[in-house]
Amino acid sequence: MKAIEINTRTDEAGYLKINYPLYRKDSSVRVLILVDDKIDSVDEEKLWRSSISANPAFDFLNNVDEDIYSLADGEPFND
Repeated sequence: MKAIEINTRTDEAGYLKINYPLYRKDSSVRVLILVDDKIDSVDEEKLWRSSISANPAFDFLNNVDEDIYSLADGEPFND
């Protein structure tokens, strides 16, 4: 297996753009990305929650018919 190291930057929105020809069409590839821990990181949970809340795939959860449970249902779980 051959390792390829590419030095690149992210754009203003934080997306990684890789412009590197592999000359392997219609093939599965594995990409390894190492991020420097010293750089101030974004709160990943906050980022995850904001992206999920904006995802239209979960719009059905706003339907009142989906509210089938209440706080009175079930028993507390104490681990």
